[in-house]
Amino acid sequence: MKILWHVACLLFLSFQGFSQKVIPLYEGQIPNAKKDSGFKEQAFDIPMGRFETVVLKPTLTLYLPDKKINTGLAVIICPGGGYTGIASGHEGDSIAMRLRDEGITGIVLRYRLPNPKYVNNKEFVPLQDAQQAIALVRKNAKAWGINPSKLGIMGSSAGGHLASTIGTHFTKTYLAGLEGANLRPDFLILNYPVISFADSLTHIGSRFNLAGPVLPDGEYERITKDWENADKEFAKYPVPAEKIREYSNELHVTPNTPPTFITHANDDDVVKVQNSILFIAALQQNKVAVNAFFYAKGGHGYGMDNKTSDVDWFESCVQWLRSGAWMSRPGKQP
Repeated sequence: MKILWHVACLLFLSFQGFSQKVIPLYEGQIPNAKKDSGFKEQAFDIPMGRFETVVLKPTLTLYLPDKKINTGLAVIICPGGGYTGIASGHEGDSIAMRLRDEGITGIVLRYRLPNPKYVNNKEFVPLQDAQQAIALVRKNAKAWGINPSKLGIMGSSAGGHLASTIGTHFTKTYLAGLEGANLRPDFLILNYPVISFADSLTHIGSRFNLAGPVLPDGEYERITKDWENADKEFAKYPVPAEKIREYSNELHVTPNTPPTFITHANDDDVVKVQNSILFIAALQQNKVAVNAFFYAKGGHGYGMDNKTSDVDWFESCVQWLRSGAWMSRPGKQP
């Protein structure tokens, strides 16, 4: 198995002329995967692109820029989906392709979802996949034309919660074998992110899926048949206070939290804009560089294209990345 995995990597390196390549996130056994769960990978198309609801074998999809315009910058992208799916189209591949066109390597992470039917220790599984992605990209940075000191992580919605968790919990290792590795992203990009797990702020579904209790057989399916009222049903199952605090990322910002670009629409009725405001306040309190971009309208889930405005948040983000403003860090790195 190990030989085959190395051969796959070598074949990938031999064909860097192609702008897109999918590689497995893990070599050999996938951690915390249940054996013989009976599940198969599952995805379907929605108006805004592909939506994946079962990911058993996590991958990285690399969009490599032409060598002539390569800046050495790279962004690992975590699409959203409430921790119940992955919007890998408009919050993943579309963003990666645009980054590639700007000379920035876009890397879409197809992370496993915290579904107890096919993973163990569900709350750690997305974190394990994201940390493994950072370690794998840095390991192969030279071969992939990436500067390992210019690697950031981006997330939209629940993917923003995953990215901000990685950016505030990088001193913890969620995966055996990564002890001593540099798991700190060099910058964060957060798009209408879930930040807090506090009752008054959180997206209830995201919180429940990641940190809530395992339900009796059939109960989750019953609840999710009626998505409009699902959050009310999920709220009936309490999440332990220690988990709410652990995954409320505004509470874990330090001077070493990576510089952040954050964007949100004020009228977002799915993930309250206060999530971003609290995170910005925590960053400023700790003297961490932050660039905020707010829309008056746009709702939730617009990806790169907020149709209510002619102003492009993504263009401002690329300018921020190219400017190197995020490279000024007041704190010492661990």
